[in-house]
Amino acid sequence: MSTVEQIIEQLKTLTLIESSELVKQIEETFGVDASAPVGGAVMMGAGPESASQEVVEEKTTFDVQVRDIASDKRVAVLKVIRKLTSLGLAEAKEFTVSLPKALKEGVSKEEAEEAKKELEAAGATVEII
Repeated sequence: MSTVEQIIEQLKTLTLIESSELVKQIEETFGVDASAPVGGAVMMGAGPESASQEVVEEKTTFDVQVRDIASDKRVAVLKVIRKLTSLGLAEAKEFTVSLPKALKEGVSKEEAEEAKKELEAAGATVEII
């Protein structure tokens, strides 16, 4: 059980009087006013102590960007681009002329890495963003 879940479970056991005392102590400790609306929510822990506790959200979707293609590898890269997408030959050629450009957007990490591996093996310079 996470710390937050443990705190919530403990809060559920408080009486009304204990809850009122808790609010008063939170107001004093963090210098906030629970009765004052702050964007519709009470901001707790907005002090310098909480800055180090920011939650970093893990990225779940990625873009595969083709940066460059070696001139002698264009045909091989075109084949891979057509395999990875539903582009026709003309669209794939047009894609390779306007680099850098995203080939796949909003894909999983595994799919992005697989596409990068195939494109680099064919001769393209690829970046996962």
